[in-house]
Amino acid sequence: MDEQVGKAKPAVSFEYELFEGDPDHLRTVVATLTPTLTPTSPWIDPASLNFKYRIGRGPFGDVWLATRHQSADDYEEYHEVAVKMLHPLKEDDRQEFVRKLETLFFKFRRVYGIGWLHGISIVDGKICIAMKFYEGSIGDRVAQMKGGKLQLSDVLRYGIELAKGILDLHSLGLLVLNLKPSNFLLDEHDQAVLGDFGIPYLLLGISLSNSDMVLRLGTPNYMAPEQWEPEVRGPVSFETDAWGFGCCFVEMLTGVQPWFGRSIEEIYHSVVIKQEKPPVPNGLPPALESVINGCFEYDFRNRPSMEDIIHAFESSQNDAQSDGEWLGLGSSTPAGKFSSSGYTTWYLLKDRLQVGDIVRSRKPLNARKPQAMDVPEGSVTGLETDSDRDGFALVKIPGERNPVRVLVSTVERVTSGFAVGDWVSLKGECRKHSPVGILHSIQRDGSVAVGFIGLETLWRGQSSDLQMADAYYVGEFVRLKANVLSPRFEWPRKNGGAWTTGRISQVLPNGCLVVRFPGRLVLGDESNSFLADPAEVELVSFDTCPGVVQKYQHIEDFHWAVRPLTIAFGLFTAMKISLFVGRNVSAKLKGRRNSMRRDGNSQDGQSGGNTAWLPPPVANLFKEGVSTASAR
Repeated sequence: MDEQVGKAKPAVSFEYELFEGDPDHLRTVVATLTPTLTPTSPWIDPASLNFKYRIGRGPFGDVWLATRHQSADDYEEYHEVAVKMLHPLKEDDRQEFVRKLETLFFKFRRVYGIGWLHGISIVDGKICIAMKFYEGSIGDRVAQMKGGKLQLSDVLRYGIELAKGILDLHSLGLLVLNLKPSNFLLDEHDQAVLGDFGIPYLLLGISLSNSDMVLRLGTPNYMAPEQWEPEVRGPVSFETDAWGFGCCFVEMLTGVQPWFGRSIEEIYHSVVIKQEKPPVPNGLPPALESVINGCFEYDFRNRPSMEDIIHAFESSQNDAQSDGEWLGLGSSTPAGKFSSSGYTTWYLLKDRLQVGDIVRSRKPLNARKPQAMDVPEGSVTGLETDSDRDGFALVKIPGERNPVRVLVSTVERVTSGFAVGDWVSLKGECRKHSPVGILHSIQRDGSVAVGFIGLETLWRGQSSDLQMADAYYVGEFVRLKANVLSPRFEWPRKNGGAWTTGRISQVLPNGCLVVRFPGRLVLGDESNSFLADPAEVELVSFDTCPGVVQKYQHIEDFHWAVRPLTIAFGLFTAMKISLFVGRNVSAKLKGRRNSMRRDGNSQDGQSGGNTAWLPPPVANLFKEGVSTASAR
């Protein structure tokens, strides 16, 4: 950024007639006027703006073509400008937005990658931002191209210029959040500049009159998953712009807008709920294909940074030919694949170790079972880097004589007892957001950034404000605490009124838990996935279930079919027992009859049968020596 301090507005040239004594022979002179680099105020007199007609419309306002009139004692200027007129804001919100813009205005003028800003004005109560008018955009170029797509060499060149502009805005602490080809402007030298310098980000926390705008912090076709609901599925971060950049890259190469033809609701369902990704064209240089696929990781922590994107684009320029094909010469950029610990290469590249850092073995991302700590806490005594921007570290472990040589990607830095990815909670009371979150970064001076539910951006503070919190992992069973009467998110209940137990299926970057309920039978389109604040839930396991009944109820949580199968098994077992008992009783009765018959035969050896059990008239028939006639 320091080398860009001398950036100035292009000089303005104009002609005038010079009188040198002879009125019939005036000499035409071309004068060049270089305006002051840093005017004393960013404000423009509304009367100096002459609006012509509207040239664009976006979710935050309209874009007008206008003429700005500037005058001085010895000259007058007329500039053609594009004026972004924002939708009306409340008085307090308007003052807050203007305050932010005034603070950043002169910093914007030192950034080469964004359009030249003329100034700020208030017209009819609406904030107007005047910037240089550019004749075309990359969106226009794509629409005019045969086949609707650009050559790979041009895409790489534009991409590098734009990524550097985005990186400069990131260095100011700003996110663009509205990356799209129509906002990529082309100057007179065919260089790409950003037409949006983060207006959606500056509007965060400001109430908007249009309710539909509250749901959109950008253009839906280019929005990252966390961008739709930053307070719930966020927060937005620098990697949020990586998703939008990847969408623009795909459109420039294919000529097709991501999610073209789908409604806002359909895009939301595809990106946020189903976690679908825009298709990346085949046949790209390996480094380019890897970094663009990385842009579409659902968890933004696993996406590449702008430095990684610039590195991949620059290394792929040698692979691209003028006809848009590529030679496949390879690249030194590592592939952004997942490691065994659940991290992409892009995640692992973000933490740069230094000699003297305290490190330990890296824990798996959202894993239920913690990884065996091969390297306990030790200090880095040496680093060995290679061409892949990864390497080895020499770690001195207490009690060991010689340092251990380990891959840098297998260890994580520990500062003030914390490491990136730890579950933390605020020491003080907090009512604006959840007190439990996930640590995103910790600097060596102790400054931290944490993702909390309820905040659209990362919370920033000091490590002394935090303490370790209970961690939650994918696969664990949780339920709301008994003292939670009104949870932050909707949560199902059992028939008896108690909270249902569910299983964690995903952990979002701000600690928000996505919980599914396998023990709950769902019919039709009813959702079986719910969100939970980690501060409001507790773990459920066999160890926490005190009795047999509670342990059986926990078994039912594993799948809705457990109860019907248990009932069916019980009925089957009862039938089997009934048949078994019935057969035993029948066999005993039959044995008793046979025994009685045998006993009757043994009472009289000359008798043909036992007559003791027969009625007297019938028994007489079986007595010896009695005829039938006498029997009658």
